[in-house]
Amino acid sequence: MPGGRLTSEDRQHIAAGLAEGLGYTEIGQRLGRPASTIMREVARNGGPDDYAADRAHEAARHRARRPKQARTSAPPAPPVRDSGHGRDPQAVQDFTESFTDLLEQQGLPRMMARVLACLLVTDSGTLTAADLVQRLRVSPASVSHAVTFLEQQGMLRRERVPGGRRARYVIDDEIWLRSTLAALQMNDTLAAASRRATEVLGAATPAGARFESSGEFLLLLNEALHNVMEQWRQSRAARSAGR
Repeated sequence: MPGGRLTSEDRQHIAAGLAEGLGYTEIGQRLGRPASTIMREVARNGGPDDYAADRAHEAARHRARRPKQARTSAPPAPPVRDSGHGRDPQAVQDFTESFTDLLEQQGLPRMMARVLACLLVTDSGTLTAADLVQRLRVSPASVSHAVTFLEQQGMLRRERVPGGRRARYVIDDEIWLRSTLAALQMNDTLAAASRRATEVLGAATPAGARFESSGEFLLLLNEALHNVMEQWRQSRAARSAGR
């Protein structure tokens, strides 16, 4: 039942959802449980990359058999401060969590959304893997998987720390520009495929007409996006000149 303990079947569904790259919210919706329940379950059993349903269920059974003891663990650490500026750390943390949820609703997997939001709210726009592990309290493997995905999407870049072997991860003001450029390339590919489909299926047929209309829309969309990016570049250049 939704309000009870997770069952073995629930944990199998969680493992399957993680394998599909789903976020905690979507997995929770499938099981009728809060995303926080899924997050805690995964976090206490190896993280997204190491979660195993059978092992997690056995660990839960073992915990249930242990005698109850008074909690003596320390309270959670306070939000990590960045460069200050008189900000309320709790307000920053609350915003970061809400923005993470927004990114997840837009289709970004949960861990990738957490890493991206964590970087976005820093003034430096730069964090090492160790920084991300500390701030997000996740495994190094989870951070590695997330930054690799974001780097492939052009949403951050990797740099070597001067004088060391560690890498740091960087975002800048052009994060959404690079993301849009990636979308433009995909739209161009889809538009070309739509033109080919129109030829193969025949423009006079319902299927061919559907592809023809789709291709026209994608070309118009790309034209509009190119204009927006050019306006944005001109606006940035004018602001820089004004300074």
